[in-house]
Amino acid sequence: MPDLIEEIVRTKTKSSGIHWVRKNNNNSLSEVFSSINVPKNGGFWKKLLAFAGPGLMVSVGYMDPGNWATDIAGGAQFGYTLLSVILISNFFAIILQYLALKLGIVTERDLAQACHDEYKPWLSFSLWVLCEVAIAACDLAEVIGAALALNLLFHIPLTVGVVITAFDVLIILFFQYKGFRFVEGVVAALIFVILACFGYEILVSHPGFLPILSGMIPRQQIVFNPGMLYISIGILGATVMPHNLYLHSSIVQTRNYERNDTGKKMAIKFATIDSTVSLLFAFFINAAILILAGSVFHTSGHKEVADITVAYKLLDPLLGVTIASTLFAVALLASGQNSTLTGTLAGQIVMEGFLNIKLKPWLRRLITRLIAIIPAFVVTFMFGEKGIASLLILSQVILSMQLSFAVIPLILFTNDKRKMGQFVNSTFTKGLVWVVAGIILVLNVYLLITTLK
Repeated sequence: MPDLIEEIVRTKTKSSGIHWVRKNNNNSLSEVFSSINVPKNGGFWKKLLAFAGPGLMVSVGYMDPGNWATDIAGGAQFGYTLLSVILISNFFAIILQYLALKLGIVTERDLAQACHDEYKPWLSFSLWVLCEVAIAACDLAEVIGAALALNLLFHIPLTVGVVITAFDVLIILFFQYKGFRFVEGVVAALIFVILACFGYEILVSHPGFLPILSGMIPRQQIVFNPGMLYISIGILGATVMPHNLYLHSSIVQTRNYERNDTGKKMAIKFATIDSTVSLLFAFFINAAILILAGSVFHTSGHKEVADITVAYKLLDPLLGVTIASTLFAVALLASGQNSTLTGTLAGQIVMEGFLNIKLKPWLRRLITRLIAIIPAFVVTFMFGEKGIASLLILSQVILSMQLSFAVIPLILFTNDKRKMGQFVNSTFTKGLVWVVAGIILVLNVYLLITTLK
């Protein structure tokens, strides 16, 4: 066991203060750590291009099939009212992902490693278990979504689709030896497919512009209507993903920038731009799904639609466009593939960081994939299409309830001057992030009490 226990020492730097540093220099995702070159003398756009990628990979978690289930249910039942929840959730996501990327860049530790370093073994292990539950819930939605898309497009049984989804993701990750840019390129291409499909869907659904703007304004009834609140918390859980905080704090370290204060300041600047712009894409896709459901199902009286399969079957006849359902399923397949890919990477990061397990990359990914695939396979085998919509929404509620256990350590670490030095959160940022964490915690406690009653 001694060789598995990382020895951490405090070192003091002249300009940044005290940081945690590992003696054995075991980097996060060591096989791709600092592997993407950033031009030292390049201009703004060249540097931004070099840093572009991690934000897109993180944004995938904000447009996964779990979002589809909650967005469709919200749009069908309540029209455009819950657009404000998507907007607020996206704002929360931008703030929290900023903290995650800053933690990774400044301390060169991902969030899982930081928890492993800071907390007692029993607490670190408990956080790992909670995180694995969150990843399993997330993957349940992602794998079922991809398998459902294969079923809708090619009539492949759901259980077979789950297995296909598992192995093709491992194949994509196998090609990471070509460079981490290859994985980022695959993710970017699939996001473009989703954007193109929903861009077309929105055009043919002819939603009202003014009602959409009105839906961006928060309303009191969202809090006091139990049905709205339940789906709203599901949207929050589907938008701000716990595993994305671990993922982002790791993959920002794939850039080869100077590991000094000047280099880190530059890295934070460009990584923040990358993250914020990418999450705006995610906002557009989430909003598009809810707007599509509101304009097609809610206005036509099909307010009970909360099932992806039912939505697929109704789109063509309600829109009067024969390709609408096909594009919907294609976007769902791209979303599921993207989400399982980044979810598997997040599982690898979490297992390595919390447990400090030294395994070969392919074996680590196989283990993290199986942890998530087995529950998805059991659910699809037992329930088939029946009950999948409820399970998708429930998975997002579980994610929301797990969120605080990732958010609070992240805030504590980035508020700590010993770890962050001159990059510690400002007084304003400290206040803002605690307000965000407080809102998330209160909503989750309310949800838990309501569910138990």
